[in-house]
Amino acid sequence: MRIGINATIALFLAIAAASPAMAVAQTTQPAPTAPSAPAPSKPYRSELALDYSYLRGNAPPGGCSCFNLNGGSATFAWSVKPAAQFALVADITAAHAGSVTNSGYSLTLSAYTVGGRYLPRMGHLPMQPFGHVLVGMAHGSGTLVQGKNPATANAGAAFAANLGGGLDLRASKRVSIRMIEADYLVTTIDNGANNHQNILRISSGVVLRF
Repeated sequence: MRIGINATIALFLAIAAASPAMAVAQTTQPAPTAPSAPAPSKPYRSELALDYSYLRGNAPPGGCSCFNLNGGSATFAWSVKPAAQFALVADITAAHAGSVTNSGYSLTLSAYTVGGRYLPRMGHLPMQPFGHVLVGMAHGSGTLVQGKNPATANAGAAFAANLGGGLDLRASKRVSIRMIEADYLVTTIDNGANNHQNILRISSGVVLRF
């Protein structure tokens, strides 16, 4: 009986001596590290829009001897900083009319303009409206300029201004659909009357972000 009591006391003392060591071992285990959050993606700062463009213009001598031109435009925009509401814009437009007001004269009109764009914040909405003011140069060629009105000495380089805006619909992170863009394009090619052309430009296409 005494041997059994002694064995019990020895077992109790061994457990009591091991308990602090086990507690220390548990407290010294490294805490599990939380999984790191993925790095946020960088916002796109530049984009290229490729559009079909319809132009409604007026032939000299002013008034509305109006005619249609069909062509395309390419617009490059670069944000001043990531997620900024302002961007720098460069636009190239080229359109052609095979016969101006049934006269048989042709016209190819090109415009090269640069300026600024404003984009209001829309939160998480997929729609992005914008407005811009651009200035630059217009170039006219074709028989309307060279044949009917050879005095258009500035047809190679005349002043142009492009004022308007549009609406983009985001399809993915890199691609948007330019649902519509409407611009008032003013050119100052000599026409023997007021040397001033008022042109409505309607465009639609795709926007690629980089």
